[in-house]
This record gives sequence, C-alpha cells and structure tokens, in this order.
Amino acid sequence: MAGVHTIQRGGSRFYVDPDNGRVKVPGVTSVIGMLPKPFLAFWNAKMVAELAVDSLPFVAAMAERDRTGAVDYLKGAARRYTKVRAEIGSAAHDAFERLIRGQDVGHVHPDIQAHVRHFREFLAAVNPELVRAEDVAWSDEHEYAGSFDAILRIWVDDDHHVTPDRSGRPMLVMVDWKTSKDVHAEVALQMAAYAHADRIIAADGSSQPMPTFDGAAVLHITEEQWAFYPVRIDADVFEFFLSLRHVFSWDREANKTVIGRKLAASAAKLVTGTQRRAK
Repeated sequence: MAGVHTIQRGGSRFYVDPDNGRVKVPGVTSVIGMLPKPFLAFWNAKMVAELAVDSLPFVAAMAERDRTGAVDYLKGAARRYTKVRAEIGSAAHDAFERLIRGQDVGHVHPDIQAHVRHFREFLAAVNPELVRAEDVAWSDEHEYAGSFDAILRIWVDDDHHVTPDRSGRPMLVMVDWKTSKDVHAEVALQMAAYAHADRIIAADGSSQPMPTFDGAAVLHITEEQWAFYPVRIDADVFEFFLSLRHVFSWDREANKTVIGRKLAASAAKLVTGTQRRAK
C-alpha cells in the first residue's frame, strides 16, 4: 500500500487517496489560503521598494542594458525572500523531526543552528512523548487533507504549567512547528482541521481513526528564541475552517457553473465582401 501523494493544480495542493487514485482533496493550507490577505500587497510593495533603494546603482545599470530584466529583478523581491525562508523552514522541520524521534542530527547548516539549539532546549524543558510525526490527517466527511508536524503527549499541573518530570496530568496535543517571524491566528484553523479529521494515514498508506485531543500547541522557533503556545481547536474554530472549505469549492468549482450561455447579444459586426477579399 503506497503512501499519500500530492499534486499541484491551479496553484493549490491536492492529496491523492492511496486507496482510490481518482479521489483528490485539497490541502489544509490551500483551503486556509482562501482567507483574504490585504497586507500582502503592502508587504510586496515594501520589499520591492527596499530592494530598489538598497541596490539603486546596480538596478540603474541593469535598466540601461535591459529594462525588462530590471523590472523582473525588482518584482521578484518578495518571491525570492519567501523562497529562501521556505528553504530554511524545510531544513529546520527536517531536523526537528529527527530530533523528536531521538536521532542525532550532527552538524547542521549555519542557517538553522540556532533553531536546532532552541528545539533541544524545548525537548529538555517540556520532555514530550512522541505519538505520531509527519503523517497525513484525512477528512472523508469534509474532503480535505494535510500533513501535520506531530502529535505529542505532554504533562501539565493544575495551573496548566508543563511538568517536565511528567508528574502532572497527561495531555494529548496536536503540535505544529513554526519558524516564521510571527505566529498568526490562522494556525488555529490549520490545527483544528487536522484534529477534527476522520483518520490518520501513515507513510505506508495504512489508516487509523484520528484520536481525541486534549488540546493543541504551536512551538514557535526563531534564530533568537523559542516559545510553546496553547492553541484553540474547538468546534467554533473548526466551523470557521469549514467555511473556508466551502469558499474553496466555490473558487475552484462552483463559480464556473453559475454563468450560462448568452441569451441575446448585439449583432455581429458586418464584414463586407471587399474586406474579406482584402485579407
């Protein structure tokens, strides 16, 4: 039995059912991408402006030789930055998975050395038990899927403070690693989607029911520090995700069906015989 594969369609990721290749469902992050992000336009413009100011002589010289090339160089500022940050995030996530599984990662790239150090500090301070890592959450009922970072068991006291000696009450939590500059509220939508899915599909394609969680948490790691935050994944949060799932269906499917063939239109422009012969 094969694992879950993904494909890209129209800029969105879809997960392919390992038991039925005809069944394809959108990824959780693609669904959350339906959220409006008006701040991105400002951020994109700021990235272009900063690049232009910081490299003005270079851009001016490029523009003299190749104006189109200079325009492409400037407008790609945000894309290049995002690509670099994504590569750092992927490398950090790979190291985190190895560490949570008890492996020695050895020497790592300088870009993620601080991340690895902070993750080791998290392991010592929280002392979690790994239950699952990097499997796929699949919803048959609502038709979506997504790869989650980890399911952990942690221990907390009556004040909900972590007890690394495991003397407190055990909690099963859905956990996500974030290496971005900030933690954004939509992480709750992401983790609620995972936690409320119907089943877990492992790398070998085997499937089992999604367990019931006591909560969720996000581990935010940057070059400077780390922090472990609780995250709401209750029914109300999940309903907001399902609203976006409906919007995704509209955006990818339903909106193509609502405008029918024209019932009437202005008369076609007359093409004279002289015009036809002149072609």
